[in-house]
Amino acid sequence: MGGARSQVNKPHKTRFASKASRHSHKIDKRSGKPEGSHRAAVKGARNARFQRSKAIRDQKRAALLKEKRTSSGSSSAPRVIVLCGLSSSANVRPLAEDLLTNAAGDEKLTSSTVASPTYKLRTTVLQAPYGDLVSCMELAKVADLLAFVVSANSLYSSDSSSPIDEFGEQCLSVFRAMGLPSTAVLIRDLPSDTKTRQELKKAVVSFVSPELPEDSKFYPAETKEDLHTFMRLFKEQHLSSPHWRNQRPYVMSDEACIKPGESMGLCTLLVSGYLRTHNLSVNQLVHVSGAGDFQLGQIDVLKDPFPVSERKNSDVMDSDDNQIQIVDTFVPDPLNQEPLLVENIPDPLAGEQTWPTEAEMEEAYENNKQRKVVKRKLPRGTSEYQAAWIVDDTDDEGDDSEDDNPDGAGMVIDEKDHSEHDSDSSDVDAASHFTEKFDQETIGGTEMGDDESLTKEQIEAEIKKIKESNADDEEFPDEVETPLDVPARKRFAKYRGLKSFRTSSWDPKESLPPEYARIFAFDNFTRTQKLVLAKTAELDEGSSKDCARIGSYVMLHVKNVPTDVASKLCDPSRRSPVVVSGLLQHESKISVLHFSIKKHDSYEAPIRSKETLIFHVGFRQFTARPLFSSDNINCNKHKMERFLHHGRFSIASVYAPISFPPASLIVLKNRDGEQPAVAAVGSLKTVDPDQVILKKIVLTGYPQRVSKLKAIVRYMFHNPEDVRWFKPVELWSKHGRRGRIKETVGTHGSMKCLFNTSVQQHDTVCMSLFKRAFPNWPEQLYQI
Repeated sequence: MGGARSQVNKPHKTRFASKASRHSHKIDKRSGKPEGSHRAAVKGARNARFQRSKAIRDQKRAALLKEKRTSSGSSSAPRVIVLCGLSSSANVRPLAEDLLTNAAGDEKLTSSTVASPTYKLRTTVLQAPYGDLVSCMELAKVADLLAFVVSANSLYSSDSSSPIDEFGEQCLSVFRAMGLPSTAVLIRDLPSDTKTRQELKKAVVSFVSPELPEDSKFYPAETKEDLHTFMRLFKEQHLSSPHWRNQRPYVMSDEACIKPGESMGLCTLLVSGYLRTHNLSVNQLVHVSGAGDFQLGQIDVLKDPFPVSERKNSDVMDSDDNQIQIVDTFVPDPLNQEPLLVENIPDPLAGEQTWPTEAEMEEAYENNKQRKVVKRKLPRGTSEYQAAWIVDDTDDEGDDSEDDNPDGAGMVIDEKDHSEHDSDSSDVDAASHFTEKFDQETIGGTEMGDDESLTKEQIEAEIKKIKESNADDEEFPDEVETPLDVPARKRFAKYRGLKSFRTSSWDPKESLPPEYARIFAFDNFTRTQKLVLAKTAELDEGSSKDCARIGSYVMLHVKNVPTDVASKLCDPSRRSPVVVSGLLQHESKISVLHFSIKKHDSYEAPIRSKETLIFHVGFRQFTARPLFSSDNINCNKHKMERFLHHGRFSIASVYAPISFPPASLIVLKNRDGEQPAVAAVGSLKTVDPDQVILKKIVLTGYPQRVSKLKAIVRYMFHNPEDVRWFKPVELWSKHGRRGRIKETVGTHGSMKCLFNTSVQQHDTVCMSLFKRAFPNWPEQLYQI
């Protein structure tokens, strides 16, 4: 068949195609350029990626070399080795002396810091006192290498076959939660026999290695050759430290003394030591561990007392006071020095109403003038004096009739009986009529006493009996009893109901406590943290004239320190050095901090909310009264917990000085006459005063009469006014029913309720109420 419907096959014209048509598929139709240009562009992008990767590798390599020079170079601060015994049989004192003697060589030991010409390394060796957990924690915070000492004799001890005792296990758990620096294990008391020596070393490794990181090294520390091997490897070791310590400059004191101040009760604390981690500006605020935040009065850069190699320095000048050689001095600039601002100063009149302005008074006058005048109908011949004594029918006194005020007429079930009786008798008759009706329809009804005729003591005894048989404190910990002597609408006036805990809104600025006028808040906490850390990086890279360089030996003049606090810090019996750390911007101000916290496995006593505890956050240690709450990921509201429970993480909210995460948390609990116990561990989560924490209570009632979807519930309230007050709140039962209050029944708080499905007689009807909770302000922030 011909025509348009005939099949047209594809013509094969490859032989006769032109050169341009054969290369048409290689042309980009959008740009009109050959495809080769696109390949060149792709190749250029690939080269750009290679160059960018190479630049990133070079930056990382340069940062690594810089870190190596600052940590192990001749101008770096001494490396700190903290010896911690894991059992009472591990004696660290002779080991510390052997290490210092081996490093010093022929020189005489004068302090715990030596400059070794043999290893070309400066080392500080500190001893953690066995049994003193707080001192061990303070020493572990400044350790570059945490060396655990294990005695091989403990494997043969009759008391325990493990080289780690109870205190050693507690120290290990706390150090892991706090953030471990580089670790090593030194094994003492090894025999001279080679075979037995290797077997004991393997046994110690099998016991201790599960408790430490995988990169931990085990060294025998019995002979001089063993210590020489350890020191040689220690010099070449790349040391790691917790991230929270790398963010802030700090000085560990080699010497601390007091200089009298101008004011009574205040002095200047002089702390000498090496500056570590970052440069320190004299305009920065500093924190003295356990004492508080202070300003610097001066920074003196001193001649290095432990140089690896002597260098001639023409800038050295002698100080006449303490015969100290001062290299440089930094004095704060009053215009640039950060103020010591801890609390906001609230204005007590900020919330008061002001006196009305003249414009407002004129507007009110015009409104009163335009008010409609109501004319009164008076009999003829009535004088003004007589008219003043005449009471209108529309006055308030005539509104007390039971027809105009149905709420005051009692709980009316059947309106036919309402016109025949007064308000007092209608209550009893309505209740009896309703119960008689339910007697005919009760499903599995039980014989219960009529609460109308019971006394207060009988009602309390019956409620207690029902609660003991039905309530389960583990499953429903929020249940509270409605008081009999106080109306529930007054006792729970601050509470409200929520349709949904997850989706219902709650204004975070509503009904704030007075303490919120004293704290600080951020518009964007994450952005503020980035800006603050960027300023710290600029301080390290720039050549500022008011900064002490990292690795220099400095004397910090911490001014306006209370004399009694400084005397405790300089006490010769103090087992740990004084640590002065530089604060980042805003870190002296108080806000609401939220910590992710978990109860420690070794602590058995209950921990209540708002109980006084000791918080160790980085270099800080302060007292706080935390408020515990659940950690809800997909909700902006958190439910308050009355206790900190075992086995799961909770949120602890406290009033405390601001810190920027990450920061570790160790919570201690004071005990009378004993060392503080480790109560909980965790980390800093965020700083947010607007985080809503809701305290939940559950009011319970019990069905008296049940008929399909309806039930008469009693003992939730004890007067009808409370039933009307809480009528909008939704009800629920422990068996999964949902319902609402329909009306009151009688005069003793019984109520008629309607549910979505059939209610069982032994079920418990509940009502959830919420109010916002806040942590308590600490009475004393610092212990010293």
